[in-house]
Amino acid sequence: MINTLLDAFAASVARNGDRVALIEGDGTQVSFTELAARVERLAQAWAAQGMRAGDRILIALPIGADLYAALAAIWTVGAIAVLPEPAMGLAGLRNALRTTGVNGLCASGGYRALKLLLPGLWMQPLYTPSAQGLHPIAHIAKPTDLALISFTSGTTGAPKAIPRSHAFLTAQQNAVSPLLHSELPEVDLVAFPVFVLINLAEGRTSLLPNWKMGKLDRVSPEALAIWIAGQGATRLLLPPALCETLAKSVMPSSVHTLFTGGGPVFPDLIAALKTRAPQVRIVSVYGSTEAEPIAEIDSSHISPADIAAMAAGKGLLAGLPVAAAKLRIEADEILVSGAHVNRGYLDPARNAETKLHDGDTVWHRTGDAGYLDDQGRLWLLGRLGGAVQTATGLHYPFCVETAARMWPGLQGAALVAISGKAVLALEGDAAMMAEWTDRAAAFGIADVRHIARLPKDRRHRSKVDIAALRKLLKG
Repeated sequence: MINTLLDAFAASVARNGDRVALIEGDGTQVSFTELAARVERLAQAWAAQGMRAGDRILIALPIGADLYAALAAIWTVGAIAVLPEPAMGLAGLRNALRTTGVNGLCASGGYRALKLLLPGLWMQPLYTPSAQGLHPIAHIAKPTDLALISFTSGTTGAPKAIPRSHAFLTAQQNAVSPLLHSELPEVDLVAFPVFVLINLAEGRTSLLPNWKMGKLDRVSPEALAIWIAGQGATRLLLPPALCETLAKSVMPSSVHTLFTGGGPVFPDLIAALKTRAPQVRIVSVYGSTEAEPIAEIDSSHISPADIAAMAAGKGLLAGLPVAAAKLRIEADEILVSGAHVNRGYLDPARNAETKLHDGDTVWHRTGDAGYLDDQGRLWLLGRLGGAVQTATGLHYPFCVETAARMWPGLQGAALVAISGKAVLALEGDAAMMAEWTDRAAAFGIADVRHIARLPKDRRHRSKVDIAALRKLLKG
């Protein structure tokens, strides 16, 4: 019976033993059988070293086969993996230690020095991927057992610790499976670790990034295209920032589908990708750390009328809610519930901010504004508190930004309020400022400023960092 991702992985190994499970950033291929053997070795070694069910193990490993083997080994022992927010660096590690009660570190290479750098780890055991084990262990993870603790990005406040049970991870797999299903022997370039876990559970090959996840803005178009083509990737799962990078190069002929999310997917980006590779299917996915996925749309389903509506300031089309998600709109805010939607944070005191209880149903308040059209499709308006008053009324950010990104010579846009007044910051060809200013006037915006580069979030480099932008504009 398949109750957990571990069960699904075991079944996947039985079906696909010699198939490549992971292709690491240096091109090393690891089969399902080899990965399973590594998991067993680590579980045996770490259990012998003292790891026990219920232990909370902080993971500090680079993206690679060792990371996914470590996760499975920790779960095999019955322990809980703690994944800090990588974009926060050392601050993220300190936050994880402070909020989760870590009692072990899993690290390799230079990350082992964290035991010396962080006092909270001084007395805790160190578990390394090079450990060797000899004695079989038996542990059956129950669906209700806690499997993983991860964190929100912290872009809208202090990062919140999110506990995920084995049942939750299985529900997330069930929610994502229809989106990723394919009868073909896919090779997926995956920039989102959760989708690697799902591929491992379902027997698909995952090509891992060969770049540093915290430095997406340094990935060159040529290097990205070479990595995709050289490894024969057939599908891409990338944040919008990397899609923008890819749109500046030639799309490798092996690719037939691109999934993108982790930030707003604007129509101009889809158009740029389609210009490069009209044959590639592009699917935009909307979700959040607490609820992934929520809605999705195939670009072929975006009509000329939809494009016209977005150009006119109606917002950003996100598509139909996925089957696993229930959606409702209250006071412009998007609320979502479902088995794959986080029901509460590790610190219950944080629940009041975003959780609403309706009998046994927990609704997650996304903090995003939006509405459903007469076809049941979700349109995004931006952050709930981001609406800005202009001469023509109250405008949500995505209404203006989505439209603006279709203006000639423009590469990025952000609408903010500075000292109570609407300011539209624009990135692109400064020679177009006069036309941009005229177009902005239709939205009642008089203060239009050219900016060399809009600051982006640290996690996926795909959302504008509003706090950093305000500081820049005020300076």
